[in-house]
This record gives sequence, C-alpha cells and structure tokens, in this order.
Amino acid sequence: MSTYVIGDLQGCYDELRRLLDLLHFDPAADRLWFAGDLVNRGPRSLQTLRYVAGLGASAQSVLGNHDLHLLAVAHGGRKGKRDSLDEVLVAPDRDELLDWLRRQPLLLETPDGGTAVLHAGLPPQWTMAQARTCAMEVEAMLRSDNYAELLDSMYGDEPALWAESLSGIPRLRFIINCYTRLRYCDRNGRADFRPKGAPGTQAEGLLPWFAVPHRRSSTTRLIFGHWSTLGQVYWPEHKVYGLDTGAVWGGKLTALQLDNLRLHAVTSSVHGDIEE
Repeated sequence: MSTYVIGDLQGCYDELRRLLDLLHFDPAADRLWFAGDLVNRGPRSLQTLRYVAGLGASAQSVLGNHDLHLLAVAHGGRKGKRDSLDEVLVAPDRDELLDWLRRQPLLLETPDGGTAVLHAGLPPQWTMAQARTCAMEVEAMLRSDNYAELLDSMYGDEPALWAESLSGIPRLRFIINCYTRLRYCDRNGRADFRPKGAPGTQAEGLLPWFAVPHRRSSTTRLIFGHWSTLGQVYWPEHKVYGLDTGAVWGGKLTALQLDNLRLHAVTSSVHGDIEE
C-alpha cells in the first residue's frame, strides 16, 4: 500500500489518468492525497471532480483557492474571466459534487504527524497545533448550514498579519488566505498576497513563507501546491515539497510517494492560462 500526494490538477483529467497508470495505482490498496485546486482553468474540471470524488475512501483533497472559488460561484459569486467551470455548474450531479468538495479538509497529516499536506502555505507564527486548530475552524464553517456566509465574505487581502485576537469573518479569511493563497510574507509574518513569481523576483523584505527564519512549523515535512512558478520541487533546507509543476499550462503533473519520497511525473499536453 502506498500513499501518493499529487499536485494541482486544475481540470487536467487526462494527465491524472496517465499519472495513475504510471503509478500502477490500485484504489483497493493505495491512497491519493491531492494538494488542492482540482478544478478550473484546465479543460476537464467536471470529469476530474467526478473521478476524484468517485474514488471514495481512496482519495482526499485539501481545498485550494480554485476549489473555494467554484463553491462561491455556485452560490451566486462572480465568475472570473478565465474560469472553465461551466460544465460543473450545469451538471446534473453538481450538488453532490459540490457537497463532497466543501467537506474536504484544509490540512491532511500522516498518523505520526511528521508530514502534512496543504494547498498554499502557513504563516510562520503558527505551530502545527495552531495550524490544525485553525483549519478545523474553517472546515466546521464550510460544513455547516451557514457556509454560504463564509463564501460570500472570504475574498480580500486583509487582515494580513495573524493575531490570536482575530475573530469572526476576518479570522476565517486570514486562515483561508494562508491555506489557499500564501506565497510570500515578511520576517514578521505579514503576508503579501500579490507577488506570484519565483523566489528572487519578489520585492525587498519579502521571503517565501517557508523560508522565514524561526518558522514554527519547520520540524514537519510540508507538501503544498499552488505555486507553479516556484522553480523547483524540493527545498531540503526547509523540508518542503512544492508539487504544482504547471500541468494546466503545459508543464508536468507530479506525485510524491510518501513511503519512499520518490517523485513521479507525466508531461502535460494542456496549454491553459498561467495566471493563478
């Protein structure tokens, strides 16, 4: 039995099936963890969502920004200019698929706590215990009858700095933004959600979230997606793996096998939009 963590799919269904063939994936024995953004920008979001949800207990996905965006649009939110979500939104099984999606976690952890999967990043102030608690706060709201209230209020870049005293929607928005959008912050942990380029292209004073000195989650191996321009997959000095290798714009779809830390990848034939 193996567990594989797979980077951002964004509707790249054919690439997923080729990758699973390469892995000789057996749903009766193996497990798949997805690093979020199952949908959007790519050509086959509906087929991707149906397939992953249909794997039942063999698959879980953390929520990414595009996944949350789909949920928001389905409840009356504004579509993006580059969205490719219409097939999902008019599907006869859309309600079942969206219900499955909103019940996915923000954080997945191995039983020993040594490895965790999330979509984007963690603020340097959080221990893994805090990260776990904060994820559960958002998950509880998304799984409640009032989840549409959160979807309506989650957009925006503020607050940009963690404080335990944050409450209500501002607190939940900060948690969501870190888990699904974070790339850079300063040494004090103040997030800047605007820059998207590779390390070295950011403004002075900003660091990749995982490179901030004294990050309190640094003893845990962290696996994430979201950052397709990162430039490398493994950053050994920080114990992090960035698995978004740009499948949606002709890069690769990458999996990390957790039992031996081997990387597996297939080249994508999709040429979508590089914007995230």
